[in-house]
Amino acid sequence: MIHPDTELRFISDVIGYGVVAKKFIPKGTITWVQDDLDRIFTPEDENKISPKMRDYLETYCFTNSRGYKVLCWDNAKFVNHSFKPSCMSTAYDFEIAVRDIHPGEQLTDDYGYLNVSEPFEAEDEGTERKVVYPDDLVHYYKLWDDLIRENLSAIANVEQPLQSFVPDTLWQEFSQVIDGKAELKSLLTCYYDSQKNK
Repeated sequence: MIHPDTELRFISDVIGYGVVAKKFIPKGTITWVQDDLDRIFTPEDENKISPKMRDYLETYCFTNSRGYKVLCWDNAKFVNHSFKPSCMSTAYDFEIAVRDIHPGEQLTDDYGYLNVSEPFEAEDEGTERKVVYPDDLVHYYKLWDDLIRENLSAIANVEQPLQSFVPDTLWQEFSQVIDGKAELKSLLTCYYDSQKNK
């Protein structure tokens, strides 16, 4: 489930549509939660659908650590890639804003942690990285984990309209991290090695 203070907007002919903030979303805010309406496709499920629909899955899904495709039921599937993302995934099935997101700004993810199946060249943002690779998570997880750690205090101090959609056991586990009583579970646990699992 995507944050309620967002909407789908046309961004450009190159990018297409994206998810944009309607109101100010402060850093540390949970911006997305995997919920019960999100559809999970196993490889067996994928084989039962038409090739045309499999292309749709490839476009709009991310791949979890088990190699299953996850299709978000709402506008979350339109969140675009950025090498300087405004949001960051966690190993707890939710994402947070890693900086303040102002009205009219896009909510973006780094697709490098979404287990893409093929490399792709992304829009040049003046960053060292120009291409998203299937194994980016292996190379950048420490940086991304640190980004979550830097925002832990903010998470506890901002309004969280999506917190009730995080399963209680997961939130209790994450709260221990916020309180400094447990180590942050690394984003590396979300990595799926498609070559190893062929």
